[in-house]
Amino acid sequence: MNKKESSWTQLYQKEDWLACWLGFIIIALTCIAVITQWFDISAAKFSTWHLWEDVEAKKSLGEQLNGSFWIKMLRTFLVLAILFTIGIKLQGGKVGQFIPAFIVLFLISAIVRLVSAEFTLNRYLEWAFWALFIGLLISNTVGIPEWLRPAIKTEFYIKTGLVIMGFSVLFSNIAKFGLYGLGIAWGVTPIVIIFMWWFGTKVLKIGNKPLVITLASATSVCGTSAAIATGAAAKAKKEDLSMAISISIIFTILMMVFEPMIIRVCDMNQLMGGALIGGTVDSTGAVVLAGNTLGEEAEQAAVLVKTIQNILIGFIAFFVAVFFATKVDKTSDSHVGAGEIWNRFPKFIIGFFVASLVASFIIQPTLGGDAVGKINGVLGQYKNWAFVLAFTSIGLDTNFKAIGKQMHGGKVLWLYVIGQLFNIVLTFFVIWLLLSGKFFEVPNLALFK
Repeated sequence: MNKKESSWTQLYQKEDWLACWLGFIIIALTCIAVITQWFDISAAKFSTWHLWEDVEAKKSLGEQLNGSFWIKMLRTFLVLAILFTIGIKLQGGKVGQFIPAFIVLFLISAIVRLVSAEFTLNRYLEWAFWALFIGLLISNTVGIPEWLRPAIKTEFYIKTGLVIMGFSVLFSNIAKFGLYGLGIAWGVTPIVIIFMWWFGTKVLKIGNKPLVITLASATSVCGTSAAIATGAAAKAKKEDLSMAISISIIFTILMMVFEPMIIRVCDMNQLMGGALIGGTVDSTGAVVLAGNTLGEEAEQAAVLVKTIQNILIGFIAFFVAVFFATKVDKTSDSHVGAGEIWNRFPKFIIGFFVASLVASFIIQPTLGGDAVGKINGVLGQYKNWAFVLAFTSIGLDTNFKAIGKQMHGGKVLWLYVIGQLFNIVLTFFVIWLLLSGKFFEVPNLALFK
């Protein structure tokens, strides 16, 4: 009886399940608002701005900060503050300590989004970099006051964001890009993970196996999202997660800038270049920006490949949970059953899949692609706010000295660099095989819109 009660209480007391419920509430409210138009739930967004007049910046900062913007900002704060406060309360946290700390964290996050929307900065660096940078700047200079720590709930924010993100991962994209997308996104990823696991544990002999698998997943799938899911399945420490995410963000920025340049030098066509970007650049946002620099066709190919790749997050988390339970952490006298695998499996991944399935097989067939697009337009901002809260928290909770100790004499950096190079080479080979026209008919992306 106690076990049964305990399993039921986990549904509303454990962080993973609470991330599902909070994500579902935001998705449900957004769907109702968009479909019925009874109320507006859209979140605040900083459009590109410039300190001085510029034809490419649609609005000056002064024009943007109007009454409508502040209403949206207040609504965004209230939605997130109320839901996360409920989540903290159900987990047994102290609401009186969380609320004032969350207000300050939200203000810092708003500054991050404001800075990252500046025209020049926005062209080269995503908000994820600025969230991490500003958080690190504060934590490694003035330090973090103890009263702010109750709001630094990195995994809670990003797990909720991932559940929301699931609604944008449509299974119809697999059908759209068919063999090409599956071959590029799904064929390469498992091989890269296996290679980096072997290279990290056998060649570099890194003893921290949860860190190795977390970094391998971040490299081969989609950076932060995959790192969170895999890290939870492997029971990685918070420091391991910070390390994997920090390395991923830094190299994502470098690849976002330089990979399109190299593709142009190699005279690769837009279809192949975009697919290469989608398969190798970690962040979905960076994929869009990098693909766009090559052209519209490249951007579409990059987004299709990355979207199909994102669907793998849940599957990888499941297999990592099974692998670590049955092989890595299994002792000679222990029996690993379905219960232990279930305990290891990150439950918020269920929310990710449910959101994806609802969008793919209920909302899209019933209301059409336009409705899904409008819903995702709203949900995308809530996902971004959840992620910026998480990235800012990572920066605030990370110390450069701690990062230095985790580098294992530079082995972790070598693991990422060698792994990413292997990823690029293998992805290019598969792209050449599928999209060069030598073996298969080249797809027309205009048919996939």
